[in-house]
Amino acid sequence: MIKKYFSLIAFSSYLLIFLLLPTKSFAQCAGLDSLTPFEVCDIPNVSSQAIDLFPLLGVTAVPGGTWSDDDNSGGLNEITGILNAQIIPFRGIYHYTYTVAGTNGCADNSATIEVIIGGYAGFAEKASACSDDTAFNLFQIFNANSYLSPQSGGSWYNDTNHSASPSVINATTFEPGTYKFTYSIAAIGSCPAVSSTGFVTVFRSPEPGTATPLILCEDSDFSIYSNLDLNDRIAGEDPGGTWTDNNGTGQITFIKDHNINVQQIFNNYGIGEYNFTYTVLPTSPVCKIETAVVRIKIEKKYDFTGAKLEVRKDICESDIQTATYSVILNQGIQKIPNGQYYIDYTVSGPNGGSNTVLATFNNGALTFPLSRNYFRQPGNFTVAITKINEFGSEGGCVNIINDISDVLHVYKTPVLTGAFLTPAVTCQNKSTQAVISNASGLEDGAYTILYNVAGSNTATAQVAAINVIGGNSSFTIPSNLNSNSGNSVITITNITNAATPYCTNTANLTGNLIINKLPEVPNLKVEVLDNCFNKPFTASVTGLGLLTNVTVSYVLSGSNIATSQTVTLVVTNGKADFVIPAILLPNTGSTAISIINLVNNDTTCDVNLTTVSDAFAINPIPIAPASVDQPFCKADGATIASLVPNGSRYKWYNSVTLTTPLASNYVLKSEDYWVTETSAAGCTSPATMITVTVSNLPAPVLDTDGQNFCGLQNPTISDLSNNTNASSTIVWYDAINNGNLLSSTTPLTDNTIYYGFDFSSVTDCHSEDHLEVKVSLSHCGDTEYETFFIPDGFSPNGDNVNDTFKILKIDFLYPDYKIEIYNRYGNVLFKGNKNKPDWDGRNSEGGGMGDGIAPNGVYFYVIHFNKENKPPQQGRLYLNR
Repeated sequence: MIKKYFSLIAFSSYLLIFLLLPTKSFAQCAGLDSLTPFEVCDIPNVSSQAIDLFPLLGVTAVPGGTWSDDDNSGGLNEITGILNAQIIPFRGIYHYTYTVAGTNGCADNSATIEVIIGGYAGFAEKASACSDDTAFNLFQIFNANSYLSPQSGGSWYNDTNHSASPSVINATTFEPGTYKFTYSIAAIGSCPAVSSTGFVTVFRSPEPGTATPLILCEDSDFSIYSNLDLNDRIAGEDPGGTWTDNNGTGQITFIKDHNINVQQIFNNYGIGEYNFTYTVLPTSPVCKIETAVVRIKIEKKYDFTGAKLEVRKDICESDIQTATYSVILNQGIQKIPNGQYYIDYTVSGPNGGSNTVLATFNNGALTFPLSRNYFRQPGNFTVAITKINEFGSEGGCVNIINDISDVLHVYKTPVLTGAFLTPAVTCQNKSTQAVISNASGLEDGAYTILYNVAGSNTATAQVAAINVIGGNSSFTIPSNLNSNSGNSVITITNITNAATPYCTNTANLTGNLIINKLPEVPNLKVEVLDNCFNKPFTASVTGLGLLTNVTVSYVLSGSNIATSQTVTLVVTNGKADFVIPAILLPNTGSTAISIINLVNNDTTCDVNLTTVSDAFAINPIPIAPASVDQPFCKADGATIASLVPNGSRYKWYNSVTLTTPLASNYVLKSEDYWVTETSAAGCTSPATMITVTVSNLPAPVLDTDGQNFCGLQNPTISDLSNNTNASSTIVWYDAINNGNLLSSTTPLTDNTIYYGFDFSSVTDCHSEDHLEVKVSLSHCGDTEYETFFIPDGFSPNGDNVNDTFKILKIDFLYPDYKIEIYNRYGNVLFKGNKNKPDWDGRNSEGGGMGDGIAPNGVYFYVIHFNKENKPPQQGRLYLNR
């Protein structure tokens, strides 16, 4: 306000000086230009709203002129000359010009007033910003309704962070809280600098998080999403928000529910997009409610199996510059809905590449053009579909493509220049192949040619199809053109690409055709002799005339059947032999061979035959004889005649080579033998091998004095066995030949000879040699003598109890003893010894009693021991019948 007053005083002084100046003859009709700027510093003062600039022109100013706002300050009413400083947006120096027009006698018809507008920083208060506001204008801290708005062009300062600040701040870079900002406008002229300080409170924006869509295919495993937690599909969200079901699937059932069943959604609603919104409320009204939407999209999977791709169309080389191409894709097993689809495709070739087009399926077919730039030279170009996606698809499904391709052919103009037609050689009435080579002007593929035949055979305009590979091909000259032997010339006159009739060209390619005669064999015969199965069967072919090298084709019938077989033969004097392979003769029986064709290898000409045949017998080979390994004992002296089987049909060998059969009296050894059987037809069987084991044991050996025993101990055969080196295996007989086998309990008898053989229970064989032992029972020790006892009576009454007078064991103790029995009269009634030991109570020596029976009574005995000078012993005995 003070500044304004200073400005008005200066204006009055200026006017007084102006009035005191002497007048000139020409008036300053528009007034005078200001010598010093007129300053307006107190902008908010109400007087700043209406400053009349006309008085500033001086007293010479003539009313009725017009004003102009030279610097476009926007504060001047150019009709009234009233300046409103409060609506000028920037502090600064501004110029305003007053112009008077159409007044005579004016030396100057315009004058300019310079005005300084001081700064005004407004009245700052406070404002609120949300932390998601990326462009918060700090001028919002000014209350434009209650206070004058500040000027523009000042500078901001962040007093909280102690740094300069733009007028528009990014609140997302501020932590929630209150920040102090000062707005300043620099001084100008004598107007001072001004500033205003306010506060901005940044409130945290609610964070709904970043949603991740779930893109699925209709063939996905939905079971893993049967309890999908929607909270898992967003990240960085504020807790405590709520979920809403945008599509009414019924999956959100209460305010805190955040689990859904995608399997159920698919089952109930199928393919589609289903949105679920997460809502978070702000902590301050300055921030808006935030949401995040989780999209669950279930896409349809398309199966293009069986789809057919057709690239139109094949052309000839001459049409490259003008041809147009298009692709037609027809749906396969699945019906494809009408609509737009992205098609990814590749084109092979030097100018090939890949591309993606957006095309429309309509009624199962889709068409799009192909650039001719792909096909700039002859060749085969594969156009292949690599991916098909429905427009708007997000890649949830990988559609089934398999192999969808087609080949576009740009055919070269066929040229036979420089090619060769190899001379063709054949036989009468036989077709032949004419060979084209070095046809570098033909690319691989099928062609149609026209040719003529001239010479021994003639024909014109003959049509043949050829297939060229690597510049080589051939075509058949039919047999009806080769009926005459001799030479002809073949000329190819035209060639056309079979794939397109437009690729055709004339030609002049020639080659020779040579026709040979057929062989003549009116006396041809074949003969095969009978033989055994698996033996060579030789076929003798005769009647071949002057032929020198032939190939014979034959068949077999009967027990053995074989389709056409061929064999090459060198002919000597009209005859040749060959062996029928054994593999063709797997069966026995009658078989017939028939020659069905004969080729003269010198000319390759052949003749078919129908009556040249012969029958022969293939005799069976006996099966290998049945035989098993056979054991023998050496003591048996077994020979070949002992083997089974045997007889005139069987031959035995002791070598696998079966060189020499063994004689029937060949003594068997422990070795391998082979037996064969020969049939009546002279066919020998395979050999059967057996192993013959000839077992033998050494003769037993008797221990020293092993033949001596004491008869008082009642020795047996077992005791004798124990006196040998084979006590557990030896067997004893009572004779060397045809003797009786003695059991182990058989008592030994004195001076008896026993025959011992070692015996194996495993082989059932006796030793070939034997042990011969004569047993003596008179070898008793001193202890046995103590048991010697002479009875004192006997009763020969026939009751088998004590019927004889017997001195037990005396024959073992005194083998040479003798005994005499006397009656009381001294007559000898009985004389005994080891061989006659018992007295039966009869008179056997006369003794005056004849041969009568001794009566009851007392008798006397005398024993002569005849051993070791032992004196005779006398005694008496009592006989009681």
